[in-house]
Amino acid sequence: MTDIKAVVRVEHPDIVLTGTVTHDRSSKVRSVSEAGTDPTSGKFFYRIESSDFPRFEEGLRNDDTVGDFERVIETRDGEAIYSFEYTDDAKLLSPVISATNGVILDMENEGSAWILTVWMPERTDLAHLWDYARQNEIEIDLLRVNEYASLGNTDAGLTDSQREALLVAFERGYFEEPRDATLGEVAADLDISQPAASGLLRRGIKRLIVSSMMDDSEKSD
Repeated sequence: MTDIKAVVRVEHPDIVLTGTVTHDRSSKVRSVSEAGTDPTSGKFFYRIESSDFPRFEEGLRNDDTVGDFERVIETRDGEAIYSFEYTDDAKLLSPVISATNGVILDMENEGSAWILTVWMPERTDLAHLWDYARQNEIEIDLLRVNEYASLGNTDAGLTDSQREALLVAFERGYFEEPRDATLGEVAADLDISQPAASGLLRRGIKRLIVSSMMDDSEKSD
């Protein structure tokens, strides 16, 4: 099996949070991949940068794709972590990707468009994403794709602990949306603390991205 790591750009007014970032054009939204989403609550976490959080939250209140939201923590001036609940009006790409056993590794906005970094077991699985986009009138462009040997057949620079953590999290459904397992459950399976599990997953994902998507000059930087 040859896995792929692809970077795609998508745009549609009903993609979750699009109305908000259009309202507050100073905002930068990025998914928090290591956050322990509770699958029963349906909450999803994003790291937000904005020069005007009242305007950002005004956008949230008028965004048909967002239900309840909460500012969880302010990490520094101009940056905070929010939790959101999606409405039925939101167009979600994650279920399409999950249906192929793929994973969204990263999601961030570029103006009103979204840049997604996805992992999929096979290159042909990208066709399902393109079919969904076409059926829902979503603009989609492939920015970059890399093929590499399966995670089980290459270390990709991963430590044994990082590889084990990623495989356990994947098998338990931690990368599904909504998640089938919390970070605490993954940590329990690994017999380590939640912060330790979060660190292994975060560093492992970063290592995979570096090994599969950057050329040698970028890696050295």
